[in-house]
Amino acid sequence: MADLEKLTQSLAANLKRWRGERGFTLDALAARSGVSRGMIIQIEQARTNPSVGTTVRLADALGVSISTLLDYDRGPQVRIVLPEESARIWSTEAGSSTTMLIGTDERGPMELWTWHLVPGEATESAPHPAGTIEMLHVTAGELTLIVGVQEFRVPAGAAATFEANLAHAYRNDGSVPMEMTLAVSIPPVNGHETPVHP
Repeated sequence: MADLEKLTQSLAANLKRWRGERGFTLDALAARSGVSRGMIIQIEQARTNPSVGTTVRLADALGVSISTLLDYDRGPQVRIVLPEESARIWSTEAGSSTTMLIGTDERGPMELWTWHLVPGEATESAPHPAGTIEMLHVTAGELTLIVGVQEFRVPAGAAATFEANLAHAYRNDGSVPMEMTLAVSIPPVNGHETPVHP
């Protein structure tokens, strides 16, 4: 089975499973995530490959990591993910990419990513639930980090952390590729919370 087909099938099964575990109806998940009921049905029936943004919104609404929604082989307490098993989530023809290295849902979802942005490219993220923290370490080039309306320069060797409940973006304004490792900590979902996306 091709990787994309595996991911589609895994996402379908895992979305159904976690929606059931959280006790969310299709309408409730649609309200929490801002993803239409029809799109959720298509995803659960493995009839579509949603965008990264849609997958992130669903994961945020369910209080799980993206890796949990895409994972087709949940392992024991110790879990090794080989390079070829990592999930490339986003890429461009110019060569920029993001790869989810590993994730866990213990004590609230946590994800570890590697990012590669070629000069002149950027990627944007919608606000995550309140309490979400991102930490990053730039290992090559320089990152332009945008949080809300503020821009920050993060050179190679520097690290940064921020609350990710505002719209944010990563951009490479330099002349060489930017490489970074990014960790995301997401608060657990409480069944009594208000919807993430009104």
